Amino acid sequence: MTELAAVLWDMDGTLVDTEPYWIECEHELVNEFGGTWTKADAASLIGSDLLDTAAALRAAGVDMEPVALVDRLMDGVIERVQRELPWRPGARELLAACRDASIPCVLVTMSWRRFADAVLVSAPEDSFVTTITGDEVTQGKPHPEPYLAGARALNVDAASCVAIEDSRTGVASALAAGCATLGIPHVVSIDPAPNLTIAPTLAGLTVDDLRALLPA
Repeated sequence: MTELAAVLWDMDGTLVDTEPYWIECEHELVNEFGGTWTKADAASLIGSDLLDTAAALRAAGVDMEPVALVDRLMDGVIERVQRELPWRPGARELLAACRDASIPCVLVTMSWRRFADAVLVSAPEDSFVTTITGDEVTQGKPHPEPYLAGARALNVDAASCVAIEDSRTGVASALAAGCATLGIPHVVSIDPAPNLTIAPTLAGLTVDDLRALLPA
């Protein structure tokens, strides 16, 4: 069996239950500009690059420059996170188990650095060796670049890593990078695919369970 070199974690919806915050802020912003934003619109963007989200919101009537629009969304979500940061079931425990087993973890998120840092202050100490954020890559998910960057930061092969994701966009990115991928569907469903294992939750999962996802 391939040795588990690292675990590459998505953040929103996988590590922490912040997707509802993003969706709420999207609705508020579109409503402010008199546009229309549906649940389907929001769901279609889960896991996407924030500039792609900005483009969709602009098309829905939000008259703001893309970067300013993303900053406005982040302000709203950070405000909510500072009031309450809901962790996904089993996430903190699996992070701690990886740390105790000396398996390095990398955060690979399409959220920008400012928001990722606001979340990571509440993560257990020394949870992540490094982090890859959406404003630090040229091409966001579903392109493989974010996960390839996560593996490259540790100088390991992406094929020896397990990625943990909650969205179709994120799963597509991880699989394209060659990672064995664990899908934990949350707001949206995930379709079966080769090299993808789907589980209802992280609760009760162990490092050995992650190791078992790698090819023999």
